[in-house]
Amino acid sequence: MRRFTIAAGAAAVAIAGLCAATPVAAQKTLNVAMGAADLGALDPHRTATTQDKAIIGWMFNGLVRIRPGSISPADIEPDIAERWESSPDQLTWKFFLRKGVRFHGGYGELTSDDVVFSLKRAADPKTSAFSSDFRAISDITALDPYTVEIKFREHIPSVLGILTNYQGGYIVSRKAVEALGDEFRSKAVGTGPFAYADYQRNQAVTLAAHKEYFRGAPRIDRIVYRYIPSDASRDLAFTSGELDLMFGRADQKWVERMRQTPDTQVLIFGPGELGAVHLNITKKPLDDVRVRQAVAHAINRAQIVKFRGESVFQAAVSIVPEGYLGTDEKAPLQPYDVAKAKKLLAEAGYKDGITLKAIQTSQPSMLSVMEVVQAQLKQAGINLQFEVVDHPTFHAQIRKDLSDVVYYSAARFPIADQHLTQFYHSRSTVGTPTAVTNFSHCGMADAEIDAARVATDPEKQKALWKEAQRKLIEAVCSVPLAGNTQVWAKRGKLDLGYDLKGSLSLGPLITEASTLR
Repeated sequence: MRRFTIAAGAAAVAIAGLCAATPVAAQKTLNVAMGAADLGALDPHRTATTQDKAIIGWMFNGLVRIRPGSISPADIEPDIAERWESSPDQLTWKFFLRKGVRFHGGYGELTSDDVVFSLKRAADPKTSAFSSDFRAISDITALDPYTVEIKFREHIPSVLGILTNYQGGYIVSRKAVEALGDEFRSKAVGTGPFAYADYQRNQAVTLAAHKEYFRGAPRIDRIVYRYIPSDASRDLAFTSGELDLMFGRADQKWVERMRQTPDTQVLIFGPGELGAVHLNITKKPLDDVRVRQAVAHAINRAQIVKFRGESVFQAAVSIVPEGYLGTDEKAPLQPYDVAKAKKLLAEAGYKDGITLKAIQTSQPSMLSVMEVVQAQLKQAGINLQFEVVDHPTFHAQIRKDLSDVVYYSAARFPIADQHLTQFYHSRSTVGTPTAVTNFSHCGMADAEIDAARVATDPEKQKALWKEAQRKLIEAVCSVPLAGNTQVWAKRGKLDLGYDLKGSLSLGPLITEASTLR
């Protein structure tokens, strides 16, 4: 085995109990607001929604992590595993776990059994939204209570990438999953600096400091994570002093206004979430490529960017987000051309136009973008009708294949493989046993996506990813619109404890080092 040894972090701090022993009035409580009506799920393997990612990032660890404040794979460091080693062919990996890592709520010490259970759970499409990430794993074994061996049947672009503190890489308590059953959805148990304490439907989730956290007891005692879907109500709560941290708007005017608010810092950071309009090629009239081409030509990306603001939105360059490893920065996207869109519709037999239906989230930042798209399509004779629902319902219904058109905004681990696999591989098609987020039902680039996953030559891998993007764009499986950065606002009294440049959990990480002055 070729050995890579990484120094372990701080020693575990053995302070019993979940909550601080000081009176509630003396506790340091961080008040946060998310732009959503309610919790989706706290189970990290089952949810991919923006409103859940941030809070989950405060509750769980992975075998490894990307250093707080970064989204670069170059900044991967130890988390639950203190070191690791791989075989020369990099198909067998061993992870050596820290001792004394404690789960929340009295569920005991984390062992290799929990890691094996968690990763097998993350790889199972019946229990995970991210099973496709783990398809190449052939076996996961607990060699002893603190050593885990993972074997791969083929090379993948980033072994450590799928094992970070992100999505399927989060480690859960086996005992808690088995004991809580369906309740684990809202009472999930991890090892992170903050633990579940309470949930009030449509109101808030409360977290308490995990005093036995292996990096040290958090300096913040409690977090109240409130659900306030209205932008105006959230802004009012922040400016009146009720909130210390809030989910903002990817909107230029909002950013400029909040920057003028006293004692306020606007946080703009990566990764950019690429918003794309996915077209279901199995439903008429979208089964005709000329109709899909017409949709693409009728959409004006530059106008969408101008509407939202160039400091928070950038026009898409491909169906994979800009800046990812493997993105074709000069992909052949269809240019804006209303006359060509009308001509294509006529050639397809729809000279009087068409009507498409879309289940659409009521989340303001997404709804406002689609209202611009709706107006643009109208000019080409394409009538886009919305059925507006709350955000959790939106996620449930689009996964039941109920929508002709799906607007989905997402960030993934920053390599082309994950975006291509989850959104455009036939294995990920919604309504199938291995469903992820392929709403278009496209699968014409499966061969290139699969070959790129196992390619050992970096240049060959990039070429395969580029060809996959070309094929999918040519078929108009989706129309990429723009990438929006993450936008939050915080009070000056909150010190995150690190320099925030990016966060894969789409919100500022609150760690044991974060403080409230």
